[in-house]
Amino acid sequence: MWRNKGNRYFYSGQKNRQHRKRWILLGVAAFAVLYISFSSLAFSAVVLESDTMMPNLRAGERFILSSYAVYSLVPGLDWERGSIPLRRGDVVLADVCRGEGSGAFRQVLRGAMRFLTFQRFSPADYQFMRRVIGLPGDEISMENYVVRVRVRGSAFSLTEFEVTERDYTTNVPQLPPLWDSSLPFSGNMDAIVLGDAEVFLLSDDRSSTNDSRTWGPVPIRDIRGKALFRYWPLTRLGRP
Repeated sequence: MWRNKGNRYFYSGQKNRQHRKRWILLGVAAFAVLYISFSSLAFSAVVLESDTMMPNLRAGERFILSSYAVYSLVPGLDWERGSIPLRRGDVVLADVCRGEGSGAFRQVLRGAMRFLTFQRFSPADYQFMRRVIGLPGDEISMENYVVRVRVRGSAFSLTEFEVTERDYTTNVPQLPPLWDSSLPFSGNMDAIVLGDAEVFLLSDDRSSTNDSRTWGPVPIRDIRGKALFRYWPLTRLGRP
């Protein structure tokens, strides 16, 4: 009689423990889904890993970015023609590894891998933080590292600093006198006109760093987000 009663209590306790475990697992799964969705499709934190944006941004600084991957999930939204608030001078994260699936899918995959490995690993990235110099329809040219922009509909061109509301400076390298002006990073570039869904991105360090001088214009669909806020180091808090 006592054995049966003990067995009944043992079974009941075991069932309650299994029930609690299921709720714990469900809670962890729900948190993971919310975390991955939020960090991949709304906002994310990134670390600048190089000095290609000197003197304005430094390696090791951390930023909060808005994410534009969510736009690719909205059917019929013509976000390539102005729905995304890009401005000349904005710092953005560009993904130049094209043809590997939709932006939203890749962002979610990265978020999942970061979550499962405690931020230690994510699929191979070809993402770069660069500054928006030209918007769709702009004509871009460069001579001796002076970038000129003829805004769509304008009859004349201005320097990049005259067409932006952002305050930034650039690092211009000192090249040898006999440097060939036909080389990719010579500081000279023939005028090009951006397409209806293209932007022109440059690093703030205008030496031999990859940007639209080597990639060419970047499709807006490859812009992963815009830098909103620098949160580390604490001495440099603020808009990048």
